[in-house]
Amino acid sequence: MKGHLKKRSKDSWTIVVDLGLKANGKRNQKWKSHKGTKKEAEALLARMLTELEDGVFIDAKKTSVSEYLDKWIASIKGSVSATTYERYKQLCDKHLKPTIGNIALNKLQAIKISEMYSNAIVSGRLDKSGGLSKQTVLHMHRVLKRALSQAVKWGLISKNPCDAVDNIPKPDKKERLTFTTKETLNLLELLNGKPLYLPVLLAVTTGMRRGEILGIRWKDIDLDNNRLNIRQIVIETREYGLEIKQPKTDSSSRSIALPQITIEALNKYRVEQAKLRLQLGKGMTPEVMLFDELSGLNVPGNLTSRFRKFIKTRKLKDVTFHDLRHTHATHLLEQNIHPKIVSERLGHSTIALTMNTYSHVMPTMQEEAANKVDDILSI
Repeated sequence: MKGHLKKRSKDSWTIVVDLGLKANGKRNQKWKSHKGTKKEAEALLARMLTELEDGVFIDAKKTSVSEYLDKWIASIKGSVSATTYERYKQLCDKHLKPTIGNIALNKLQAIKISEMYSNAIVSGRLDKSGGLSKQTVLHMHRVLKRALSQAVKWGLISKNPCDAVDNIPKPDKKERLTFTTKETLNLLELLNGKPLYLPVLLAVTTGMRRGEILGIRWKDIDLDNNRLNIRQIVIETREYGLEIKQPKTDSSSRSIALPQITIEALNKYRVEQAKLRLQLGKGMTPEVMLFDELSGLNVPGNLTSRFRKFIKTRKLKDVTFHDLRHTHATHLLEQNIHPKIVSERLGHSTIALTMNTYSHVMPTMQEEAANKVDDILSI
């Protein structure tokens, strides 16, 4: 298989790939127009030859959006996390392909995408019981835009139609539910002696994410110096089940100072875990996870559902396990701990992210700051 370029005009080329002979003896060629430099055209020719050899060539005129999304999803599988891949694939399969999938890739226009978003908000639920949330439709837009941006890079379409869509939904900013200090103390008292006590205590005293808590090994904890190092996380996917991986960002890999209440709970838990493992003929090494298979809490979904069930049974405030992380941050900010320190404990990439996330706490802090100015300047 070979190909060549034909110059049509300035910065305009025809790419010709020779596929041999047809059954009737005539030449079988694939033609594609390209506007750009000769170097770009040569690169596109090389890609076409490779894809044709591998059987994955995409012709935008003959390929539907659905077929393209399948090929795009397959192409990113090794470059994104397993959870991201599953989320992208689900959005494509359940919401994008059923609505715009039958349109030819090179015929997809912004107006069709805009109509899809509008309809999704009104009646996009799969069970036909109503519309999708603005957040879900925003995710649809982000996935589609990323997929079509790749189509532009591959030379399949000249521009991304998502760039011309104006009705991209903006989710309503909702205040996060958190426990007050009194409610947190009550929660810990109710959980004391129960398996959920330690993971909940870690969440409200460190601000760690669920996957970070489940990824802790004993070698990650320095009980003498009251510190915990986050070096791995546990995620759960439908295709691969439980997976242990490194934290997503550099800021997520961090060291957190532990309060005495958490140190004491960890020491007690270590003794109990060692006894249980010994009874079952299992050793206790630094590599052992705090929440191993014997705890019944090593699966992220199990931890979330058990906490949810406990909250409902006790008729407590409708706070999720992830909200315990926000509870920790709110408590610190209310005690005038510098946002930079809070940001470091949470593993945020920037302090601005922390300030924006917890802006609801700031009005009280502003009032306290004004009162302190009065105190400083009063004679």
